Amino acid sequence: MNNGLLRRFGFYFGGLAIGLVMFAFFVKGRGVKCEFDYLPNARTLKNIRIKERRFSPEIRQLIDNKEIDTTEISNILKDGDVDFSRSKAKVDADTCKVYIIEGMLKIERSN
Repeated sequence: MNNGLLRRFGFYFGGLAIGLVMFAFFVKGRGVKCEFDYLPNARTLKNIRIKERRFSPEIRQLIDNKEIDTTEISNILKDGDVDFSRSKAKVDADTCKVYIIEGMLKIERSN
């Protein structure tokens, strides 16, 4: 009995491995992008990325002075971490949610 059970598990996992390899082969050439957006951090960042961006006057001034670029902001919104403890996500209907996002800037200055 125990030998038959091990044999069935072997067949199952062997078929699963073959199926995963075939799946990866077929999906690889089609430009399919798999994103895991089920954790709160990833969902929040994705939700912010798809909405219209409005910058505060302070950030607008940094952009105008070329101290920060909108590409850097996009990278932070892609790879950053949301600090939910400092964010104001639960507010009333009259105000917007405010999220604190931390990320690293890749500053390349050429003079």
